[in-house]
Amino acid sequence: MTTAGLVVPPAHPVHAKPLPKWRWLPQFFANPFTIYAEESFQALYGQADALGVKTLSINDPIGIDHVMRSHMTNYVRPVVQSRLFRPVMGIGLFLAEGEVWRRQRRMLAPLFTPAAVSDLTPHFQSAGDMMLNRLSGSTRAQFTDVFHRTTLDAVLKALFSLPADESRAGMTVMARTYLEGAGRPTVLDAIAKTETQFGWAFGARKRFRSGWTKMVDDVIATRKAHGGDQAHARGDLLDLLLKARDPQTGEAPSSDEIRDQCGTLLAAGFETTSRLLFWATYLLALDPAEQDRIRAEIQAFPVTNITRMDDLAHWPRLRNALLETLRLYPPVAYVVRKAINDDVIAGHAITAGTEVWISPYILHRHRKYWENPTAFMPDRFAGIASPWTSMDTFLPFGAGPRICIGAGFAMVEAQIVLASLLSKYRISLEDNKPVLPTFRLATVPDRDPYFKIERL
Repeated sequence: MTTAGLVVPPAHPVHAKPLPKWRWLPQFFANPFTIYAEESFQALYGQADALGVKTLSINDPIGIDHVMRSHMTNYVRPVVQSRLFRPVMGIGLFLAEGEVWRRQRRMLAPLFTPAAVSDLTPHFQSAGDMMLNRLSGSTRAQFTDVFHRTTLDAVLKALFSLPADESRAGMTVMARTYLEGAGRPTVLDAIAKTETQFGWAFGARKRFRSGWTKMVDDVIATRKAHGGDQAHARGDLLDLLLKARDPQTGEAPSSDEIRDQCGTLLAAGFETTSRLLFWATYLLALDPAEQDRIRAEIQAFPVTNITRMDDLAHWPRLRNALLETLRLYPPVAYVVRKAINDDVIAGHAITAGTEVWISPYILHRHRKYWENPTAFMPDRFAGIASPWTSMDTFLPFGAGPRICIGAGFAMVEAQIVLASLLSKYRISLEDNKPVLPTFRLATVPDRDPYFKIERL
């Protein structure tokens, strides 16, 4: 939709008044993006009590800072998140807490420094080339699978020194199936007091865990047999984990920990970036003028000229479009923490056990913080360096010490892959049916539309 010259992508209707509990509770489990009223995008705080759980929603940067930084030791991940993410990420960085998390973060940090990510640009270019080869001769495409395959190629090469292998394409199918099925939260997840309670009801999650673990073990075994390559001067992920030692105890990570770190970065590396690429492509199909402007800067500095991360400065419009995509469709739409002890957040008293909800989806569309918050306006990020750390109302990668360690990796990968596509194809939609966001552990489209791809 276009309003006064602005492109406004389709979105779920916003209710004039809050829905009664009997309506919003079932809708929340189907798709929480459908439950919001206008006041949700205007209020700074909101309190509720559902299924015996007290919640406090925060859209105030002061309150967010309290929970995510200054008092973060009082706030832990609730049981529901462990129940949903454990089958994919095991005991890896995402679910670790306390000193275990700090040790794991120290081990992985060298892999994601700007210098290290800069060294990976050839692998992202290679993944983009493989994507173009798969699209060759096509006039239409469904980009969900295209981008899943492409980002998996990038992660396998960049983190595991492995060439793309058709046999591993099943990882993307398995991840998608989990998100759309067993990985969806249920009422039992919401009321469970422990991670294992009601375990009898989740055989599908156990089967997924078994199959996923087997696939990750296969990647590790293949990498060990294959060996590294000369393109990884600093070593790849497996090199880093095998050499890692706790600086305080000298202890090496266990084999289970190595596997789960690899599984965490595999899943996060291709799933969230592929969704970012899908939504960015969708927005640029809705805004062909912006697509042409981005293509012009890519043609002025072709993908083949990229040799280091600093070269991406030649593509400011592309970067801004990806940042605006992250604003409208944040990969992680909800950050939830549970209070260990009673606390007061900006004058709001809460008791131990209260769940604190911080929603980048709401925050990024909040009427108080953004001009034309529902419109696609990439220029709003022009000239802002690292907005995910410099803007307290822009949280696509989380906030505080636990901000996503791979943010820079994902942004560089996404810029190179999308530039590869736009340099060769003009993208448009085959139909005008809206594509709406749905929450499935990540922000995903409610359907997989066909795009027209016109070779330039």
